[in-house]
Amino acid sequence: MNINIREYMAADAKSASEIWNQVVDDGVAFPQEEGLSPEEGDAFFKEQTYTGIAENSESGEVVGLYILHPNNVGRCGHICNASYAVRRDIRGEHIGEKLVLDCISMAKKKGFRVLQFNAVVASNVHALHLYKRIGFTPLGVIPGGFRMPDGHYEDIIPHYYDLRKDADQ
Repeated sequence: MNINIREYMAADAKSASEIWNQVVDDGVAFPQEEGLSPEEGDAFFKEQTYTGIAENSESGEVVGLYILHPNNVGRCGHICNASYAVRRDIRGEHIGEKLVLDCISMAKKKGFRVLQFNAVVASNVHALHLYKRIGFTPLGVIPGGFRMPDGHYEDIIPHYYDLRKDADQ
């Protein structure tokens, strides 16, 4: 599968919302509990600093996405945050890695200095392995920071990536 990452367009609203909702419905990665209609998704994806779409260039299908936005404001506005979603039936094909790497590049282009993930669920071992391999630094553990679908609480492990590490700091 040949994957191209490009900017979100309104025509992606239905597919992007469906993929986003799969992750929300899984209940093990995103904090949201309610899905997005295509109309809500379109507004949500457009309001981000950037929404990247992973598209199978052979079929034209949307297979994943990421959202990039500030993690805070003012004196901390140089820190950004992102979320990633890959279509459930093709997870494990390294699309997430392509999304993360594109996001790092885009965050630098948008002038951010740090990419911080606030809530990486400790049981999300694939994400944790990917972030470690790419060079993210864990910030510690927040015990019981994420409520799972069955009601028990999992630890979360915030991570950050210094976007200046490949440039003159």
